[in-house]
Amino acid sequence: MSKRAIQRRLTTLSVSLAMTLAANLGHAETPDIGPLPALEIDQAKAELGKRLFFDRRLSGDGLISCATCHQPNNGFASKEALSAGYPGNLHFRNAPTLINTAHKKVWMHDGRIGTNLNDVTRGMITEDYIMNMDMRIMQERLKQDPIYLEMFEKAGYGEPSNGKVRKAIPEYLKTLTSRNVPFDADEMSEAAQRGLALFKGKANCIACHNGPLFSDGQSHNTGVPENLDIFLNPMRHQTFIAYNMFMGNENYMALKRDPGTHVQTHKADGSDMGKFMTPTLRELKYTAPYMHNGMLKTLEEVIDHDKSFRFDSEHDTKCVTCHLNNDYSQYSCYECHEHSPSKIREEHLEEGIQDYDNCTECHRSGDEDEAKRLWRSKGGESSNDDSSNDDDSSD
Repeated sequence: MSKRAIQRRLTTLSVSLAMTLAANLGHAETPDIGPLPALEIDQAKAELGKRLFFDRRLSGDGLISCATCHQPNNGFASKEALSAGYPGNLHFRNAPTLINTAHKKVWMHDGRIGTNLNDVTRGMITEDYIMNMDMRIMQERLKQDPIYLEMFEKAGYGEPSNGKVRKAIPEYLKTLTSRNVPFDADEMSEAAQRGLALFKGKANCIACHNGPLFSDGQSHNTGVPENLDIFLNPMRHQTFIAYNMFMGNENYMALKRDPGTHVQTHKADGSDMGKFMTPTLRELKYTAPYMHNGMLKTLEEVIDHDKSFRFDSEHDTKCVTCHLNNDYSQYSCYECHEHSPSKIREEHLEEGIQDYDNCTECHRSGDEDEAKRLWRSKGGESSNDDSSNDDDSSD
């Protein structure tokens, strides 16, 4: 066996051991899933918040309310893949569910708000591509409604003001909490219990979907395909450009992918591009379509995607999840192994293999011997090497 072949096998063995150790440590350190804690709710404030939530006068032109995008009959999420947004433009993301949002610590698909729901409410009402409301005008509109005058007084707020609106709506959002859930009551069906065993075990969904919300509150790149309507529809694209310009994203006019949580970290090497916050799995069956851009229409599509998604560089110890069935057809070597401890990318480049796009060019059949032959033909180890170099019998 050649020196390089031995080195490759030792590297593979080291990576395998590291993957096993990481998997075991991950299971040990991962927070368990569990019931949601109880929330204290002021009913008078919540009733006021509910009326405000459904009131179109909170938008600049008086045509849309919070419920226009966060639709109650769709789990307080949007039915459309991409939300409509404020009239005159179109949004570039799917409106997430508001059920259990009062339990979150970070909001928005890109996690850009991590303070409180008061700030979230202000942002959604005032943002020009969402509700486009000047809160001073909103305050005067509310003062002209005698019902609001009574409700604000009953809630202990005195006369209407923008600050009190930002308190009342979050109080209503506290009422949008999962109830009578078989999981929380330990009353799951046998099929659900089998699914939970997979969730915590072999499938390892719990690695990211953990805690009471079934979310780790972190951002990850799970390889969700881009929704091209963002770039092909001028109304959506203008909103996308304006948002990225405001958020300080470089080269925003040329962006052809949603940067996600890059808006927080702005890493120069772009390794944070395309990461999004882990969504909650509660009430999931009511909130289709899924993902930040609505690209997955059913739960079946979500499961199929999660079985084969591409991990970014911080997840390269979990490559086994991607390549479970020797299927390399969807995974770019450069994306998976750019910073991989296995140094596969570097090894390929050293051998002069630079003109391929996907692992499938060598690994399309899952046959390791064929992959080696194709690798050599692309500039890897000399094809004149004695064939016995890779023969296990020479070990």
